[in-house]
Amino acid sequence: QVQMVESGGGLVQPGGSLRLSCAASGRIASINSMGWYRQAPGKERELVAEFIRSSAINYADSVKGRFTISRDNAKKTVYLQMNSLKPEDTAVYYCNGVVRSSGTDYYSYWGQGTQVTVSS
Repeated sequence: QVQMVESGGGLVQPGGSLRLSCAASGRIASINSMGWYRQAPGKERELVAEFIRSSAINYADSVKGRFTISRDNAKKTVYLQMNSLKPEDTAVYYCNGVVRSSGTDYYSYWGQGTQVTVSS
């Protein structure tokens, strides 16, 4: 079984910063992608930032220039540094990994989510 465990959410004032972490654990043979999504109340879950394969990175247009995704491959961990936070960044942030445990099939795994609230 594969688990994605997030940490680092909280309450921050507009203009502030937070850093999220997500560690993948369990039976992992390879990782196709790993990254962050978010879901605000009344809205659909959306991609924030992700690594694809060895080097490609995708960012949502709304976070470009403010958020930075990074990773530690040895620890199977990704980080999301969020700067210049805005109230509209308020959401539950979910870590996602598309992982192969054995054989040839990849499966998508989600973390439990961590709340980020940007408010004065």
